[in-house]
Amino acid sequence: MKPTLLLLISFLLCTPMYSQIEFNTATSMNWTRNWTNFDPDKTSYPTHDQLIPNFIDTDLVLSSDIVYLMSGHVYVTNGAVLTIEPGTLIRCQTETPTSLVVTKGAKLIAEGNKGYPIVFTSNKSESSRRPGDWGGIIIMGGANVNTPAKVGFIEGDYEPRFSLYGGENYEEETTRLAYLRIEFAGKNNSNGKAINGLSLYALGATSVVKNIMVSYSANDAFEFYGGVVNPSHLISYKTKDDDFDFNLGYIGELSHIMAIRHPFISDTSGSHAVEIDGFDTKKGMISDKYLTAVTVKNATLINLSDHTNYQHTTAAISSNNLAKLKFINSKISGFANVAKFDTSYQSYSEIKNAFTMTTSLCNIHDKHIILKHKGINENQAGSSMILKNNMFTTSFTNVGDLFERPLDQKNPKFTLKEIKGSYAMMQ
Repeated sequence: MKPTLLLLISFLLCTPMYSQIEFNTATSMNWTRNWTNFDPDKTSYPTHDQLIPNFIDTDLVLSSDIVYLMSGHVYVTNGAVLTIEPGTLIRCQTETPTSLVVTKGAKLIAEGNKGYPIVFTSNKSESSRRPGDWGGIIIMGGANVNTPAKVGFIEGDYEPRFSLYGGENYEEETTRLAYLRIEFAGKNNSNGKAINGLSLYALGATSVVKNIMVSYSANDAFEFYGGVVNPSHLISYKTKDDDFDFNLGYIGELSHIMAIRHPFISDTSGSHAVEIDGFDTKKGMISDKYLTAVTVKNATLINLSDHTNYQHTTAAISSNNLAKLKFINSKISGFANVAKFDTSYQSYSEIKNAFTMTTSLCNIHDKHIILKHKGINENQAGSSMILKNNMFTTSFTNVGDLFERPLDQKNPKFTLKEIKGSYAMMQ
């Protein structure tokens, strides 16, 4: 954060609520350059050369010299290591549910680089690809899960013997992922269970998850089920359901994440940039000491809404079942509300202990927060207690007026414009 902003915040602590100021939170987005693709439907990908086997039980390297086809579920088992070279392209069959399933004890090493990202995408031709063309990537580890059983089985029509995750291997290096794109995933299994773009089950603390883009997923983009990994530089682009979903006692810190939503793209149940559950009510929990607890730094959560369509948006954040969440130095724009809290939170002080947001900018068009518990009276004082020391636009601002080139189809840019006198401080 710029020193001038820190001085402004210190000064405003002594001024009345909603003091008018000039505010600039331009954060460098250079980390998105060169390896991302915001228009993958128009990208011409070469046809495949080779089929990936459906069972990989010995170490295997996928070469960047070959274009691969993944057809049906591919299981990495028996402690095998699947290594994917930088620049490798994997086309994914769309006729049947197709996913990469990395079982507990096995490992996926998919480390591309900025010039040569690894790409998983639909096998359809350009201009015909759609969300949910194929399944997604599922990785299972042996780290902590906050359920009485301490382990679980992934949902879907997968081989039961290859579906176990969880344990007590806190330090495990479950996977190494970098500069990876996952496009048009989220196809339902044959039993109707939805698959996420990237599902991470019980990953250990030494795992690497960074510089990953999930675009046009028909379900969640990223979902974390337990585990203790600290990801960074993640992008969810025009996902149908939630962009970042956390459950089963996941504990971690995410830095430099981006969710770009559209008001007309949403699941019927309602979708959010962040959905977090302290525990799974169906599975139960070991203890409330191990509730899902997430810290997010330098997030950009944008719904591409304006005054003609903003009524179709929901809260940016949905917090449930006593989950704990911290947001620091972030931007939330284009949503109806900053956050909504389910009935497990029974007072403003309880919410304040579970949820904090500091030095962030919010551009919303409705109430600051939504409270589902009927015993809490929604009021400005309560919202101020929870969201103090954050900036709000003085009135709802169209995405095109607030950010640079947010609607550019090929090369969007999501840094803030400098609009003097358009922000106010809540305290």
